[in-house]
Amino acid sequence: MASTCIRSPFRSLRHIPSAIEHVPKALHAESGQQQQWDSKPSLYPSGRRKFSIRNRTSDHLAQSDHTTIAIPTLASTRHVSHFNRTSLPARVSIESPGHHARYSTRQPSVLVDPLEMASSTKVVDDHYLTLSCPDKSGIVHAVTGILASFDLTIVDLQQFSDPVSKTFFMRVHFGYASDLTSLHEKLIALGEGLKVDYEVRRVDEKPRVLIMVSKIGHCLNDLLYRVKSGQLKIKVPVIVSNHPEFADLAKSYGIPFHHLPVTKDTKTEQENQILALCKEHNIDLIVLARYMQVLSPGLCTAMSGRIINIHHSFLPSFKGAKPYHQAYERGVKIIGASAHFVTADLDEGPIIEQRVARVDHGMGPKELVEEGSNVESQVLAAAVKWWSEKRVFLNGGKTVVFN
Repeated sequence: MASTCIRSPFRSLRHIPSAIEHVPKALHAESGQQQQWDSKPSLYPSGRRKFSIRNRTSDHLAQSDHTTIAIPTLASTRHVSHFNRTSLPARVSIESPGHHARYSTRQPSVLVDPLEMASSTKVVDDHYLTLSCPDKSGIVHAVTGILASFDLTIVDLQQFSDPVSKTFFMRVHFGYASDLTSLHEKLIALGEGLKVDYEVRRVDEKPRVLIMVSKIGHCLNDLLYRVKSGQLKIKVPVIVSNHPEFADLAKSYGIPFHHLPVTKDTKTEQENQILALCKEHNIDLIVLARYMQVLSPGLCTAMSGRIINIHHSFLPSFKGAKPYHQAYERGVKIIGASAHFVTADLDEGPIIEQRVARVDHGMGPKELVEEGSNVESQVLAAAVKWWSEKRVFLNGGKTVVFN
């Protein structure tokens, strides 16, 4: 007798029946025979849920070494109406008797091609909860207790208590919540008692990022490729430059390009245009991808904590202009790059990420620049990715990064 098991990535058995009900139809279409099925849920000691269906009419599945059957999307069923924003295509792979066929958006069968696998591993309706507050005992218990009271699954939790600033930081990735209003009410009540600064955001909500660049484009090109390929979960609605060089690159990605030249006399006007674009496009973050102009204190204040810059040295060494030439003059054996939040003090903002590359005495400034450009792209992409995933917290002149 053939047996099939469907392992669900969902967090409640109530989400499964609508997927299960399609299996007999799919199997019937595959075999051309009418089948009868038994089904029952079970629960592992670890808490993982399983829903099994058994064919009690025929062992026709043994007739083939391997059969693959497509199951309709879950979003079309009334049992999982909260998935109405995103379809979850699934595939059941049925192997020889005694083996399991697994339906899972997280662990697709090896028969699924990479593009299908990418679409089927989307996290739907999950949320990030980030919070910071003065440190005291019982915060983790209080927060997880609130989540448990709504029967929410904690996918991932990270925390840090700074013994110097006496500040507590926490990031929680939790599952589908049917009543966010009530959850917010409880978190607000918690905040009143603990002075908690918190935010809840959907995992699939993409922050809106304005990228600024001058004449050096490797960081811009890298970011745009990562966005298009899905490695960076952000939206780039606009690109700004004080030079026209990358208008065609922006056009190739379908992104509006604004050429805003700047001089000493026009700096205030140009930055007002940048702020207007931020307002027009609901920008969450500005990324300076080798934008070689110093921002005014006014713009830094207006976008405080919302501007990330890539500096082409391992800060605090070699601040300011031509850091690779400074490094060459000092004969360094390691060069690096630093991604940091922008403040009114040049290259002094809280550092998010730094990486290095080894160099030697035979490398001139040109070779240092070439070697360093690879590091710059990696560092900036990592910083933007971690920020977009709510992993970065400001902590005075430093950052806490849950990476």
